[in-house]
Amino acid sequence: MRNLFNGLARMRRGPWEMVATLLIALGVIMLMQPLALWIYTYSFIVILTGTVMFIIVSHFPE
Repeated sequence: MRNLFNGLARMRRGPWEMVATLLIALGVIMLMQPLALWIYTYSFIVILTGTVMFIIVSHFPE
């Protein structure tokens, strides 16, 4: 866990890609749930944020 926070603080690609991927996965789960309309409403924004974040993070140093 400490390596994850060190990688995030040092702006390394691996940990930030993991965060972006988790955001995309969360958005897809939000999109498929049938319980609350407000969660469904924000799912596209979460997916879009994760995708843009992944594109930006892919330019970070290894």
